[in-house]
Amino acid sequence: MNSNVKPDKRTSLGYVIATLLGCVLVASTTHADEQVRSQSVSFADLNVNTPAGARVLYDRIHSAAERVCADSDPLQRLAAGSCARKAEAQAIEKLNLPQLTAYYRVKTGKATEPLTATR
Repeated sequence: MNSNVKPDKRTSLGYVIATLLGCVLVASTTHADEQVRSQSVSFADLNVNTPAGARVLYDRIHSAAERVCADSDPLQRLAAGSCARKAEAQAIEKLNLPQLTAYYRVKTGKATEPLTATR
């Protein structure tokens, strides 16, 4: 028996994409219940009111954010960069140090945004 029905490649592709999105959703909700990871960054040894001190503190925050957001799971590794950028921005905003905020804005290309840190 010869059939004139041909499988539609778009339908097959749609099923593959839907399956992949389902896997990502399951992986992200699985990790949503995990405890939030954090790392303390010491800067008592720095004069954060100088450009050099702000640069060293930024480097420490940047490294800590990358360590906290690092993940061995391939799906989560894709989001690690975004996670680190968000963690870094939140830490710098929370500290509210003018020199650090200014250095961060220049380093990330956000120097055109108004400086909100005040002391």
